[in-house]
Formats: sequence, C-alpha cells, structure tokens
Amino acid sequence: MVKLTPELIQQSVQHINPLRDRELILRGYKIPVIENLGATLDQFDTFDLSDNDIRKLDGFPLLKRLKSLLLNNNRIVRISESLPECVPGLQSLYLTNNLVQELSDLDSLAGLKKLEHLSFLGNPVTTRDHYRLYVINKLPQVRVLDFRRVRLKEREMARKLFKSKLGKEIQKEAKKARTFAPGGGAPGSIDSRPPIGQMSAEDQAAIRQAISNARSMEEVERLQHMLRTGNIPGRNHPHKRRHPDEEEDE
Repeated sequence: MVKLTPELIQQSVQHINPLRDRELILRGYKIPVIENLGATLDQFDTFDLSDNDIRKLDGFPLLKRLKSLLLNNNRIVRISESLPECVPGLQSLYLTNNLVQELSDLDSLAGLKKLEHLSFLGNPVTTRDHYRLYVINKLPQVRVLDFRRVRLKEREMARKLFKSKLGKEIQKEAKKARTFAPGGGAPGSIDSRPPIGQMSAEDQAAIRQAISNARSMEEVERLQHMLRTGNIPGRNHPHKRRHPDEEEDE
C-alpha cells in the first residue's frame, strides 16, 4: 500500500481529459485512505482514484472546483456525511465495483445538489429491493443512475412509493441496517470485490446502451472516458444512436 502524500500528488499524471477538464490520475497505487488533497490547491476538475484500496469516501478538504470523482474498483463501504460540504460542486460520482451495502448508506449524497451522474454498479446495494426508486426519491437531482437515464415515469413511481406506508417502512428498515464504519468490514459482507474489469453482462449492456442513447458528443466522451478509466469490458460502441428516454420527453 502507498500513502497518498503531497509528494505522490505532485508526481502523479495530470492532463486535460476528453471533456477538456483538468484531471489528476491517482489510480492503481493501492491507496487505503484519502488524505492530503489540499496539496492540489483546488486546481482540478476531476480526480481518478480508481483501482485502490479505499474503504471510506471521506478525507476531502474544501474543493470548490471538483466536478467529477472516479473511485471504481475500491473497497468503499461508507460515504461520509460531510462529503457535500467538502465537494459542493460535484456533478459526477462513479463508484462501480465497491462494497456499499445498504440503502441508507446513500443518504449522505442528498446534499450534493449538483450531482447528475451516479454509478453504484457492482455494489451489493444494487441488489436491495427498490434500490433504484430509493435513489431517485432520495437524490432527485440525479439524471443518470447506473448509466440509465432517470425517466419521468420512474420519478412518479418513486414519489408514490415513498409516500405510501410501504415506502415509509422501507426507509425505516434502511436506517436500521446502516453499514458500520470500515476497518472491520461491512456487516455480512466478504472483504472482497469483483476482479477489475469483470462486470455482469447486464451491467455491460447498461453502459453500452447509455453510449448508444447519448445525444451529444460530450456525453459520448464522458461514457467512453468512464469505460477506459473503469477498466470495464464491452467497448463496442453502436454507430446508430437512438433518442434516450429523457425525463422531459416522457
């Protein structure tokens, strides 16, 4: 394991990514803890911390410029409640292939008012009943969840569900099952993660479909960048682009 030191930050690759954002590459060092990012002097739009051993999404100083975080293929089980205060401008958060367990572990993201792109593919939480509707209800600002556009019909379903007795019970049970802090591992979990690049056929199909449905080159570039930095297979991009299920089009 390698500590995330100011020296490592200064020596790491910095470049302008396909979205024309300034990006700092900190992937593949087996970093266990996020720290010392104040050394970046808030000069980056994107941090790529994929392929490390990070267990908790915290440790950020105030970074007003930061727009995108890539944390694919880590061991994250917990998201700090203070995250929105530290990265208030965050628009994209990719946590593919981590160990987030419970629905309530996602609640702290509600304060990220500019968050539009979010991925939890490959996390145990995606297998929870009503996962997608829970996220849509809790994070109405998110427009693309797990590489699928949030549709108006889904928003209506989420609103109805969580106004109902069943919805209130779901939220109550979610809070009871809250994941404990990392270190000893999440309750009921095995301290392991999928091998890098190995995702289910369904997850791969979702990403390919998102690329097919992209309606702007910026979005295509964003997805292609995600595929590269996430080491996710299935890179054959369909040439024919179909109109997506935009929520405004419903």
